[in-house]
Amino acid sequence: MTEITAPRPVSFAALVQLFFTEYLVSQRALSPRTIASYRDAMLLFLDFARHRLGKMPTALNLSDIKPDLILAFLDHLEQERQNSVRSRNLRLTALRAFLKFAARRDVSSFFVIEQALGVPMKRFERPMLGFMTREEMLAVIGQPGDTWTSQRDHLLLTLLYNTGARVSEVIGIKVNDVVLGESACVHLRGKGRKQRSTPLWKSTVQEIGVWLRRNPTLDTDAALLPNRDGDPMTRCNVTQRLNIAVARATLLFSSLSKRKISPHTIRHTTAMHLLQSGVAFSVIALWLGHESSITTHRYVEADLAMKEKALARLQEPETQICRYHPTDDALMQFLQDL
Repeated sequence: MTEITAPRPVSFAALVQLFFTEYLVSQRALSPRTIASYRDAMLLFLDFARHRLGKMPTALNLSDIKPDLILAFLDHLEQERQNSVRSRNLRLTALRAFLKFAARRDVSSFFVIEQALGVPMKRFERPMLGFMTREEMLAVIGQPGDTWTSQRDHLLLTLLYNTGARVSEVIGIKVNDVVLGESACVHLRGKGRKQRSTPLWKSTVQEIGVWLRRNPTLDTDAALLPNRDGDPMTRCNVTQRLNIAVARATLLFSSLSKRKISPHTIRHTTAMHLLQSGVAFSVIALWLGHESSITTHRYVEADLAMKEKALARLQEPETQICRYHPTDDALMQFLQDL
């Protein structure tokens, strides 16, 4: 009678390779940015484990990945690398995805993996969304100058405000992504390779037309907003140009000097101005490429003026307020009941 032997467990190194090449790429078909984020998390974790355990990554076993090791790694991210809680949670998400994949490939390590998966996400307070008034936003955009760089920067800031796009979406716009004419719009590639089309103002259409006529060498697959070398602008490049524009606008609005204005602030500004104009949550969510309209509700929380208007519609109760005259005993009871 033939003896049935259990299959040998896959090595840790092989599991990591299968996770990235077979699972993330072939089965999940995740975007390159997501895969890069998972890769960075794995590199950081393996480097930390090498110093902590004194073992090379190829010598690691799933049994080495205990909750204590993961918690120490997460503390290392926050305390030594100065990562935010959000970044810490993103790294943990990547590790969890790998461990869940590994549990299906190596059943013998299921109990150890189950313990590791018990490491919780860390709660954090979401900061209030920062945004600019319309006057501040227009001051930041300014007027296009005569130079090539000035006209490109003006179009960059105009597109950011018109579309509410993320930086990665704007610098990824190609010439053939822009549709000029009666129903002018721009095609944006968002998170997770999701695509959406956003309408353009007539002034934006005119400015794009002027830009393309000034740059006739830009072919259809070229970046609409290139740098001097003809390559797409980088995130750092966009931030640098925005800082210059904000410094210029500070001469008109000194309040801008006390705030941190990032490209994402313009995205929040677009959403807030749409909301203040009476645009529905669902439309704003589609406009910004939000996966859920719950994200869009955060803009209501940030706008005190809208809350005050809502409160004004609510009639105050006609209540006679009696002055409180407690005795010593009643005061003590009041404090104890708090």
